[in-house]
Amino acid sequence: MRSKFWLWPRSLFGRLALLLLVVILISQGTAIFLFRQDRAALLARQFGDTKIVQLKSLRAALSTADPNGAGPTLQHFGEAYRARIVPDDERSFVGIAAQNPVLLDLEKRLRDELGPETELRIQPRLQLLWIKLQAGDRAYWAGFQLPRRGEDAPSRAVEWSLIALVVLLLSAYAFARYLARPLRQLNDAVARVGEGRSPPPLPEAGPSEIVNLNRGFNRMLTSLSEAEHDRALLLAGVSHDLRTPLARLRLGVEVGTHDEVTREGMVTDIEEMDKIIGQFLDFARNERDSPLELCNLNDIVTPLVDRQRREGRDVRFAAGVLPPTSLRVTAMSRLIANLLDNALAYGSPPVEIATRSSDGAITLEVSDRGPGIVRSEVERLKRPFTRGEPARTGAGGAGLGLTIVERIARLHGGSFDLEPREGGGTVARVTLPAGVRKS
Repeated sequence: MRSKFWLWPRSLFGRLALLLLVVILISQGTAIFLFRQDRAALLARQFGDTKIVQLKSLRAALSTADPNGAGPTLQHFGEAYRARIVPDDERSFVGIAAQNPVLLDLEKRLRDELGPETELRIQPRLQLLWIKLQAGDRAYWAGFQLPRRGEDAPSRAVEWSLIALVVLLLSAYAFARYLARPLRQLNDAVARVGEGRSPPPLPEAGPSEIVNLNRGFNRMLTSLSEAEHDRALLLAGVSHDLRTPLARLRLGVEVGTHDEVTREGMVTDIEEMDKIIGQFLDFARNERDSPLELCNLNDIVTPLVDRQRREGRDVRFAAGVLPPTSLRVTAMSRLIANLLDNALAYGSPPVEIATRSSDGAITLEVSDRGPGIVRSEVERLKRPFTRGEPARTGAGGAGLGLTIVERIARLHGGSFDLEPREGGGTVARVTLPAGVRKS
């Protein structure tokens, strides 16, 4: 099969150029064929009209001519019309009947114009067209030379057709290269990604399909770059955030003190390390494979609020009326838990949770009365391993809580925002599309 189609190009540019070449050749060939057909029909019509006029003039002249002096008259008219004119009774053979459709149509027109006694014969060897006409009481045969094939060939039309063909082929070649260039750029960029290198962003210009393709590729490059950056931060954060509590534990072990305060500090360090490791696992976990379940968001919030209250924390919940919504229950539970932990660690009680539904969306708000945030710091705090001011809040952690919240909100097609609260504090707002979703 491969050897059978060895002329078929393998590249898109080659196939596109070949397709355009074939289309142009077919269109030009069709145009030339139709032109020749129309021109031949036009010439045949013109030839017939000319002969009808000539024969009418000849018949009128022969009708008034003296039969005894017809010889000089016939010679005169023969020279004038470039025809051989002989009386019917002086010629025994004047060729064969016409069979060509063009000549049959001409014979019909001659009979309509000159009378039913008009006849048409041809002599193929001499390329003569004989026409019998009645002039008065006598009949005559007028022989005309048929136009030779190719004698009126449209040389200028052929030249211009060839010039147009060359221009079209060059234009098709340039157009094929123009269309294939973005795909070559994409191919080179994909090859660089496969080699582990980072290619420059592709230009988002040209046909809409190419723009959408390049825009998607550029988004993929950005995602890969962010993933690589997050991986590097993750490795750096593990060593940095675990080193301090480990050093304190090592000191406590080496001192071997039985002081209760030291013991409580060691327990706190262990809990902090466990919390940091939990955040790392949550950050590395892929929630996209979790199934969607149709449930009420209030049913996920209530157990988490009850647990905080049992531990003696001032957490208040104002549940609104919410429609059933497709949610990843485990991921949403992790999102709410991170917001509560962040509000309790960086804010001041009471921590208030509220849910509501409006305009096809459900909203979850977690508010505290802490020192609040600056609007310019919001996007920075959403990045991995970014924390508030430890000296002001006294909170630790790996700085992954808000990053996890942002990721889970986007996974559900929603958004996550942080805003300063009127009167002091922070409002963390998660907005999700309500209703049933497939994915």
